[in-house]
Amino acid sequence: MDVRRLVEAKARAAREAAQALALCPTRTKNEALGQMARGLEEKAAALVEANRADLARARAAGVTPAFLDRLTLTEARIEEMASGLRQIAALPDPVGALVESWRRPNGLEISRVRVPLGVIGFIYESRPNVTADAAGLCVKSGNAVILRGGSEAIESNAMIAAVLGKGLEKAGAPADAIQFVDTTDRQAVAVLLELSDLVDLIIPRGGEEFVRWVAEHSRVPVLKHDRGVVHVFVDADADLEMATAIVMNAKVQRPSVCNALETLLVHRDVAPRFLPAAAARLSEAGVELRGCPRTLALVPGARPATPEDWDTEYLDLILAIRVVDDLDEAIRHIRRHGSGLAEAIVTNTLAHARRFTRAIDAAVVLVNASTRFVDGNQFGMGAEMGISTSRVHARGPVGVQELTTIKFVVQGDGQVRE
Repeated sequence: MDVRRLVEAKARAAREAAQALALCPTRTKNEALGQMARGLEEKAAALVEANRADLARARAAGVTPAFLDRLTLTEARIEEMASGLRQIAALPDPVGALVESWRRPNGLEISRVRVPLGVIGFIYESRPNVTADAAGLCVKSGNAVILRGGSEAIESNAMIAAVLGKGLEKAGAPADAIQFVDTTDRQAVAVLLELSDLVDLIIPRGGEEFVRWVAEHSRVPVLKHDRGVVHVFVDADADLEMATAIVMNAKVQRPSVCNALETLLVHRDVAPRFLPAAAARLSEAGVELRGCPRTLALVPGARPATPEDWDTEYLDLILAIRVVDDLDEAIRHIRRHGSGLAEAIVTNTLAHARRFTRAIDAAVVLVNASTRFVDGNQFGMGAEMGISTSRVHARGPVGVQELTTIKFVVQGDGQVRE
């Protein structure tokens, strides 16, 4: 079967399954999620073995350590995947939820209720753990999903998808609601983007150029998970111990993810007290520092930052640092260079916190907290399809509620329009 016929067949199967899944009761969907979680745990050793083949190819291709980290499956990460599915099962079912209702003077009762979107095409790179997250969220929200992972994780993703589909079948839910495009041919993505009559939403998750390409070529609406040029601003009156802990966590805990810190902004009044000690801790953790001239005067071991550094998503142990005159300059820098995913301020001045949260246009704005919390799981959403930087339909972590749309239900007793 050629690539076009393959993808179209999977999309048609997903469309039919979506209609059945949309009508499944909550208990069936929750049982399916439980079966999916148990399947991952039972197949953990086989999944790790399949992942080794992907890792071997990636190492031979000379990918970066950060890329390898995103690609790696361990038994602990598989257990996290299973736990995420169980957390999704524990969430309220959004399908059929009443958003609001009102009564018109003529007696009509008008309600808004949540319904599934239908068929979601999820196109992603390198992180096989998101296969389970995406499938689980779609099952809970009553949507079928077409999974197209990157070629670098083909073995891992194919096995995960097979395990998840078996879980649906065991629970009596339509197994075709989880479709995996098991080809590395890049034409598969182009075909999927054309199927506006079968697919309702495309969610791309990967590098900036990849996401832009999908958005430019898709005939299907796209919900973008864009790059994360993430900032933390340390204000003049910040608790320096708190600020250091937040910066270390945001940069070092897992640098290869989109909510990791990429640029640190420091108020000039606190920079002489904060930067030398914070830079020493960052350097001890293996972080390469790149700074503006004022930063270099306080941190001689740092490299001079180039104009490109302020717009770079490193996804690695590299941090750009700039000393700014005040909150206004920090806001201007973020407005110019931020990607709209997540931004944070560390401050003890309530007025500054409020001004920062109003002035910064990002999906998530944090006060006195690490940007690593920008995650569907950490927000109590079970998991996420990605962090949307779009301004329509959904913004921020995309969970089960964001995978639904609204339907009006009108109840009358014989009214006719005059």
